[in-house]
Amino acid sequence: MAIEVHMPGPMCLIENMKGQLIANQEALGILEDITQPVVVVSIVGLYRTGKSYLMNKLAGKQPGFSLGSTVQSHTKGIWMWCFPHPQKTGHTLVLLDTEGLGDVEKGDNQNDCWIFALAILLSSTFVYNSMGPINQLAIDQLHYVTELTDRIRSRSSPDQDEVEDSDEFVRFFPDFVWVLRDFSLELKLNGEPISADEYLENSLKLKQGTGQRDKVKELNLPQLCIHKFFPKKKCFVFERPVHGRKVGQMESLQDQDLDSDFVEQVAEFCSYLFSSSKVKMLSGCIKVNGPRLKSLVVTYVNTICSGSLPCIENAVLALSQTENAAAVQKAIAHYDQQMNQKLQLPTETLQELLNVHRASEKEAIKIFMENSFKDVNQVFLTQFVTELETKQEEFLKKNEQASSDRCLALLQDIFNPFEEDVKQGIYYKPGGYHLYVQKTRELKKKYYDEPRKGVQAEEVLQKFLQSKDDVTDAILQIDQELRVKEKESEVERMKAEAAQATAKIQEEMQQKTEQLLQEKEKSHEEHSKQLTEMMEKVQAQMREMQQRNEQLQQQIKNQEEHMKQFTEVMEKAQAQNKNMQQLAEQLLQQKGKSDEDHRKKLTEKVDEAQAKLRELQEEKDLLQNQIKCLEEQIKHLPEEKKKENHEYNQLRKKCEDVEKKIIKINEELSHLQKNPCVIS
Repeated sequence: MAIEVHMPGPMCLIENMKGQLIANQEALGILEDITQPVVVVSIVGLYRTGKSYLMNKLAGKQPGFSLGSTVQSHTKGIWMWCFPHPQKTGHTLVLLDTEGLGDVEKGDNQNDCWIFALAILLSSTFVYNSMGPINQLAIDQLHYVTELTDRIRSRSSPDQDEVEDSDEFVRFFPDFVWVLRDFSLELKLNGEPISADEYLENSLKLKQGTGQRDKVKELNLPQLCIHKFFPKKKCFVFERPVHGRKVGQMESLQDQDLDSDFVEQVAEFCSYLFSSSKVKMLSGCIKVNGPRLKSLVVTYVNTICSGSLPCIENAVLALSQTENAAAVQKAIAHYDQQMNQKLQLPTETLQELLNVHRASEKEAIKIFMENSFKDVNQVFLTQFVTELETKQEEFLKKNEQASSDRCLALLQDIFNPFEEDVKQGIYYKPGGYHLYVQKTRELKKKYYDEPRKGVQAEEVLQKFLQSKDDVTDAILQIDQELRVKEKESEVERMKAEAAQATAKIQEEMQQKTEQLLQEKEKSHEEHSKQLTEMMEKVQAQMREMQQRNEQLQQQIKNQEEHMKQFTEVMEKAQAQNKNMQQLAEQLLQQKGKSDEDHRKKLTEKVDEAQAKLRELQEEKDLLQNQIKCLEEQIKHLPEEKKKENHEYNQLRKKCEDVEKKIIKINEELSHLQKNPCVIS
């Protein structure tokens, strides 16, 4: 935001100390603070002609510029008064009041020429103040304008002559306003009323003469210079403000104490300057602000003091160098500020930094372009780009350093407990290397999971791990020495795990394939399920039949034992039967014995045989029941099992033989019972 400067009163800008012009540093400091465009109005004229009074009227304050009330020149050098422009918002009005020209006390008019030249060089509106009408005397007193070609250069080229150089004055010189004080004549030409401007134009007409040509040219030189140097001209005429000695009291008099026409004419003068005075401009349509006006003052004064001629081109070039250098620094400072504000170092990626750089660079370039002008051969633009690149490199290095610091601190924090375990020798054992590597992987994952590590994350990690290579190699060497076989086993295990993982993957792929096939063959799912249940049922029945077969084998074995016992019993019965036959034969042979004795014995024998037969019958019944159960079980056996069961068939045959014998014995016993006397 532009700063408005309110000076309480005027201040000397350029001091005139014994003919030596010196810029006042305090006044230059005030100009440095004015960032608004400036409208500069300077006034020049003979001493004691009321210049300061008009400046005070423009300032709207009394007292202001010192008026003085004697014949002695009161203003020395060039005085300055700055305040906000009364009509143009955002602009500052700078009034320059100069010391009077033609002061007899100075003796040398060289100083007056420089004051006149500086007033023209520094202003955008140049007011020339004189007394009375425009006559030859007044024209002669304006001889300073004819000496401008000897005092000012527009270009620095040594090959350019004065005529060509002066032709360019019109591009840089201010508007010209001639103020005629104590003007008592009537504004008429050939009996017709005319304006003050028409009066000025008529007075500046070149004189036509029949005398010496050089003399006429010399007389017309001021008019020629005014026409040539100042294309825009304005004239004001003022009545005498007061009469008599009151002129010396102008500073204390109020408007009602002055001539009304004079008051009106001064008001018209001030209104014109407020509305028509332009901003001070440099070549290239560059508006002048306070710092630029300060640069012009310093450049022109230093040039005059050095004995050289003030050069407009050099002054603008010096100003451009100063401002362009300042523009470079301002733009670089803005870039630096924006980068520091927007960047959070370290950035996660390089692109993040470059995005902020591009945005800040764009703003910095805009600031440089707005504050620079006349950058010949783009010297300062090149300097700006170079410094910008340097700044970018600095931020890249800062970002890398911040990333390195952050990552290193993070690694130390994560790995410190691990390193303590290494120092304690936890990993110097068989299998320690595997544990060491596994733990390192876990810590690396923890490191990777941490945010905002920046662009050096991987490089710092690798360097950190490389710094641990000696420890890693030592642990590996010890592990190899202690666990050569275990390591080989580990390799095999890993291969097996890999193979298992491969098989698992294949199995999973197979399952997926089967699922796809099952999805396509939904209609067969139920059949497959039933078939599976049937197979399981058959397998269960086979297992049950196998168990039953084993039980039958055991029962057959037991039956064989019973049959063996039965055979023994039968053999005993046969032996007894044989004995009975023998006894019967003996009985037949022993006729001498009593029949009763024989019957009794025979009855006992028969009873005993019958008892034996009952026992055999019971055993037979039991055997038949067992055989019946076996037959039921054998029916359910497969054909193969039936063929293999030949022992059962033999047992069956033996049972049949025993049954036949029992039948035979029963028949014999029955016969004995029916014929008890047959023995006798």
